[in-house]
Amino acid sequence: MRHFPRVVIVTGASRGIGAAVARLAAREGAAVVVNYLNSEDAAKQVVSAIEAAGGRAIAVQGDVAQEADIVRLFETTDRELGPVEGLVNNAGITGGIAKIIDVRAEQLEQVLAANVTGSFLCAREAMRRMAKSRGGAGGVIVNLSSLAARIGGGMEWVHYGASKGAIDTFTRGLAREAGEEGVRVAAVAPGLIQTDMGDHGGGRIARMVSTVPLGRGGEPEEVAEAVVWLLSPAASYVHGAILEVGGGR
Repeated sequence: MRHFPRVVIVTGASRGIGAAVARLAAREGAAVVVNYLNSEDAAKQVVSAIEAAGGRAIAVQGDVAQEADIVRLFETTDRELGPVEGLVNNAGITGGIAKIIDVRAEQLEQVLAANVTGSFLCAREAMRRMAKSRGGAGGVIVNLSSLAARIGGGMEWVHYGASKGAIDTFTRGLAREAGEEGVRVAAVAPGLIQTDMGDHGGGRIARMVSTVPLGRGGEPEEVAEAVVWLLSPAASYVHGAILEVGGGR
């Protein structure tokens, strides 16, 4: 596919990195599906901002931890915007800060369902539409990993780090399958980013910024630039790669 995806689904796009990706993808000419879980007003604000800039977007509620919601998300996209050509698996949760000695099974299950199962099933639905063997025209899938996959998340959220390690493996494995189907696959691994999730309610980034060689936390828009570049034809030979956006951490 030698053009920017004409229809892009961004999961978890009501705020933070997802919202920044949605706005920037729309600026590149894509019709954007702004998926959200609970923040309807915030999602509608993202849609309004895109429309005010001359773009096209819709907000679709859905929990990526629920298969039925994922199927409905893609069916709504088919009906309202047409065939999806780009998917950004951005939605995810940290599961809260906890050392492994305190992690509960329910906590772990929730993190894996949202971060891993959700990304798998969204990619499945995208591949069913994009794959050449299914009559598709190809496309691009960008997963959101994290530096926690490499660092491990120890002393904070090993459960979250492990889920993002799974995303790294998934990205590489899916790339092996998807290339012959005309679908590129890559991932972006953000570091300390100035979002509510990244700051975990306040103070986390200030506490850890000394570990970042560039000396600051990143902005959602800086991550979005990397994601949208991977979606674009400029990254046409980037496949199975994991691009770190972490200030050298």
